[in-house]
Amino acid sequence: MVRLELDQVVMRRMKEDDIEMVKALIKEGCEGTENRLILHVVTRPLCLFILAVCSSMLRCLVHSFILALAIPVFLLIIFLKITMPRSTGVLGSSRPSWDYVGSSYRGTQDEPLLNPYCRISGKTPGTRKPRRRITPKDKDKDLSTENVTPEREREAGQVWVSECDGEILGCIFRESEKRANVRRICRLVTGCWYRREGLGRLFVQSLERREREAGAHRVYTHVPYPSKLGEAFFRKLGYQQFGEGTDEKEDEEEERKLEPPQRGFLGYPITKVFFKDL
Repeated sequence: MVRLELDQVVMRRMKEDDIEMVKALIKEGCEGTENRLILHVVTRPLCLFILAVCSSMLRCLVHSFILALAIPVFLLIIFLKITMPRSTGVLGSSRPSWDYVGSSYRGTQDEPLLNPYCRISGKTPGTRKPRRRITPKDKDKDLSTENVTPEREREAGQVWVSECDGEILGCIFRESEKRANVRRICRLVTGCWYRREGLGRLFVQSLERREREAGAHRVYTHVPYPSKLGEAFFRKLGYQQFGEGTDEKEDEEEERKLEPPQRGFLGYPITKVFFKDL
């Protein structure tokens, strides 16, 4: 762990030369999540029943019981490994993460997220160190060379990165404004060296403040089903899961229809929907 001074953190919109670092952060932050989601889907009752039926049918062709049991499971895992990244994408959205990152930086570069710790300490964030410029050779390997249509750019939403002394520490994704006064946090990632330092909380609270001032009255976030840490994190920030209240109103039931959880193989939910009224 690295001791992080939050009053020195700058939260700004992602730029073109941040793309590779953001992609690396996403890969690092999602490590293990895909395997846990696959385990969650494979262990559902209906899925276990289908695997058992396939194993029984295969037993007539294969004389090895272990082989007949392992082949359907192995094929299902391969299928989920191939389809899961595109089906889940950015949590709460059908858009894959690479498409989201590859086009969102082209939008209007708004003002950075305000850091309340700067006002408390009276300090100003440190000057940014010069970063390596992307050469044309590098761009050939980048998603930025893709032809981004205005529709895709408009749908891409926004990505902010946190920066301190020229180093990218984390990122937060916010989906485009598809519904009036409603926002959605699609993904929140902090570097492994800067976790449990308050960076994620700073990201979410700063984004909430910005959206509240813009007129939003509710923020949604989708948490992967096996992620107990993610659930605890958002609960501490005042979020609650749909269906936890004992007396749900009609408008809340309508909101549940407008904000359904993501579903994977056989229609099983793979995310839990949390919300917070601003």
